[in-house]
Amino acid sequence: MIRPATPADIPVIHTLIRELAEYEKALHEARATEAQLHEALFGEHPAAFAHIAADDTTGDPVGFALWFLNFSTWRGVHGIYLEDLYVRPTARGAGHGKALLTELAHICATRGYERLEWSVLNWNTPSIAFYESLGARPQDGWTVYRLTDEPLRALADHRPS
Repeated sequence: MIRPATPADIPVIHTLIRELAEYEKALHEARATEAQLHEALFGEHPAAFAHIAADDTTGDPVGFALWFLNFSTWRGVHGIYLEDLYVRPTARGAGHGKALLTELAHICATRGYERLEWSVLNWNTPSIAFYESLGARPQDGWTVYRLTDEPLRALADHRPS
């Protein structure tokens, strides 16, 4: 069962994010608070959206997808950028990940979005195999760059007054 997240899901989303960060060997980088997640997902100007995968029998959350809109200047329409997709290890193989991606693909199709994109760590071969089994392909020729922390602040300091 896939459903849109509600404010009551914030604690479980926070827990799942931390589980994902631990799986990706980067728990020390997962600094988001429940208050920040609530504001991002349900504040006055939501910046992101989330869906919950729930166990069909118990209804307990077993995974989530957190996403936001991007925009293609070449295609002239929005797309979805999937920030996080995570299914608890005990629930893997039951179709929850595919169901979450299917829901996002449906949102793209019904809203006229032409892309569903995400990043995956190069070492995460089980996820890569899963994504490729759905028809997803890596984008050769592109490298992700990121500014954070001190380099981001240093660049911001160079802004003319």
